Amino acid sequence: MNLMNLLQRHEGKTLEFKRDLSSPANVLRTIVAFANSAGGVILIGIEDETRNVRGVDDPLDIQERLANIINTGIAPSLMPAIEIVSWRDKMVVAVEVFPSYSRPHYLVADGVERGTFVRVGASNRKADEPMREELRRTVRNESYDEQPVPGLGSEAIDFRVASELFAPSRSLTAGDLESLHLVVRHQRRLVPTNGGVLLFGTQRGTLFPDAWIQVGRFEGTTRTRILDTREIHEYPAAAIPLAVEFVQKHAWRSFKIEGVHRKEQWNIPLAAVREAITNAVTHADYSQRGAPIRVMVYDDRVEVESPGLLAFGLTVDDIQNGVSKLRNRVIGRVFKELGLIEQWGSGIRRMIDTCQESGLPPPEFQEIGTHFRVTFRLQGVAGPSVDPIDSRIIEGIGTGNGLSTKQVAEIASLSPRSARTRLKALVAKGLIVEVGSSANDPRRVYLPAAGAGGVRAAERG
Repeated sequence: MNLMNLLQRHEGKTLEFKRDLSSPANVLRTIVAFANSAGGVILIGIEDETRNVRGVDDPLDIQERLANIINTGIAPSLMPAIEIVSWRDKMVVAVEVFPSYSRPHYLVADGVERGTFVRVGASNRKADEPMREELRRTVRNESYDEQPVPGLGSEAIDFRVASELFAPSRSLTAGDLESLHLVVRHQRRLVPTNGGVLLFGTQRGTLFPDAWIQVGRFEGTTRTRILDTREIHEYPAAAIPLAVEFVQKHAWRSFKIEGVHRKEQWNIPLAAVREAITNAVTHADYSQRGAPIRVMVYDDRVEVESPGLLAFGLTVDDIQNGVSKLRNRVIGRVFKELGLIEQWGSGIRRMIDTCQESGLPPPEFQEIGTHFRVTFRLQGVAGPSVDPIDSRIIEGIGTGNGLSTKQVAEIASLSPRSARTRLKALVAKGLIVEVGSSANDPRRVYLPAAGAGGVRAAERG
C-alpha cells in the first residue's frame, strides 16, 4: 500500500483518516459503509483535518483489536486487509475494505435496521429499508424494474403508446412486451414488471407517484425566486424531450461567424443536458419515494438531480472513466431500442466531451443525501492563478516523491522564507498538499494534490 499516494487525496467515498482507535464504533461504521458501497481504506494514525502523520504507539495491538472487533461487531462476517505501514519513524495502521458480495453488512450491536450504513461522500449514512433491499438485489444480480407487479395483468401496459414510440424503428408485437421484460410470467400468468409500469403503465401515476420530472427556472443563483416551472408527467420517453425543451426555452442563443457560415451557439450545452436527463431517467432509484427527477436552471448553472445514489460498487471516478452499472435493465433495454441511449456507460463521457467542446468546464458529479446530481457550469471557470515561479514549483513537486521546503527553494531560486510563503499559498489553493507529523515538522514535504488541475497563468501588465 502506497501511503504517500493516499495522503495526496482528500477524505471521501473510499478514504477516511483516523487519529487513533479511541472510537472503535465509528471505525466499525465506516468499515460497514465501505463494504456495502465501493470499498475503501481507513488510515489510523492520520489527523483528518491536517493529514499530519501522528502514527500509533502500538500498531500490533491495534491490529489485533481491530481484527477482534470486526469479527464480533459486524455481520455477515467481513475480512478486510489490516496492514501496518511505516512512515519515517511512525507506524500507521491501514484497513483496506473491499466491496462485499454479502451485502448488506450491519453492526451487530444495532441490528440490521439501525446498524446498516452506506458511504455518501466522506460520511456514513444509515440505510433505510428500500436501500437495504437494493443492497440485497445487487447481491442477487437483480434490478428493481425487472420485478413483477402481481396485482396487475398484462393489460396494464398501454400497448398503443408503446407501439407509437417504437414505430420509427420497428413494429411492436405483443410478444415483444415479454422479450423486452415489460411483462413477465408470474404464477402462470403474464403480469407487468415495475419497468413496464414505469415506461408504459396505465396506472403509472398511482403506483409510482414520484416518477415524473420537475423543471424550474430560478432567478439568480439560488431557489429564492422561481421564474418558470413545469411538472412533466408524460411517459418517460416522451418526458425527456419536453424537459430538454424547457431548458432550451431558457437558454441564450448567439451566432458565431466562421468564414462565410454562421454557426449557432447556446450558452447551455443542450446536448450534454439531454444526456444528463436521459441518464437520470435511466438510472433513477424508483424504489425511493418522496422526490421526482429535478432539472433546475439558474443564471450560472444547470442541475439535473435524480433519486438514488450511484449503483453500489461505483464511485464518481469510475463513471468518469467509463465504468457503468445499469440499475434499471428494463428501462435501459427499451431506451437503447428507442435510440435514446447509444450504449451503456457512454453518456457520462459524452457529457464531458460536449462541455469541453463548448468551452465550458466539465460537469460536476455528486452524491448528495440519497440523490445523484449533475451540475453544468454556464461560465468558464478558470483554475487558480499561478505565476511562472509557482508553475516551476508545481512542476518540480510533481516529478518527485515529495520535496522539502529547502528543495523547493533551490528549484525556484528562492530564499527558504519566500519558498514557505509560496508553498503555503499553493496549499491553500488546493494545488499541492503538505505532509508531515505536525504543522511545525521541519521535515515535512510537499506533494501534488490528487485531482488538482486547471491552473492558469497570471496576467501580467
